[in-house]
Amino acid sequence: MRGCLITIEGIDGAGKTTLATALRSELARERPVALLREPGGVALSERVRELVKDPALRCDARAEALLYAAARAQLVQERLRPLLDSGAWVLLDRFVDSSLAYQGAGRGLGIEQVAALNAFATGGLEPDRTLLLRVEPSVGRTRQQGRENTPDRLEREAEAFFAAIAGAYDELAAREPQRIRVIDAAQPPGVVLEAAIDALADLNSVRS
Repeated sequence: MRGCLITIEGIDGAGKTTLATALRSELARERPVALLREPGGVALSERVRELVKDPALRCDARAEALLYAAARAQLVQERLRPLLDSGAWVLLDRFVDSSLAYQGAGRGLGIEQVAALNAFATGGLEPDRTLLLRVEPSVGRTRQQGRENTPDRLEREAEAFFAAIAGAYDELAAREPQRIRVIDAAQPPGVVLEAAIDALADLNSVRS
């Protein structure tokens, strides 16, 4: 039986990594669960991650979209498809929707154009469920500023960039309400986790 691909999306500072870690522990009680991130997850994709996040590098918008797609293609081929074919559940911190929002809307390349690029990169692989952590851009920015890490190249963008991304995520969720479940990420982490579990309940009874 094929496994299940669950992606977690949202603007920077929405709490994706926190939710992914907690959700993995919850789901792993019942089945094998792999937790991966994008860009990354395999050696080549981690190298690409270093490039696209480096604030010292200039990167054209189209080049950025292509780099993300290349990293994604390698992850799909090397890890995602084998894991899913083995029956494992996969939690993935970002996937195609990130490129649609960040490069398609934020960079102004067009959501449909970026979608076509990523359909080629993934071979048409789509998530079984996407958890969209919705938070106001100003809240996400405040959370980012509270971190000790130096902001990467994308995190240094202006407010208008993140507003466009948040709007694109809302548009995507409206298009695909069955796949994309919106969660209020302004709530405490424990409440967000419970909402995520509820949003997955119909996939395969994630609760014991």
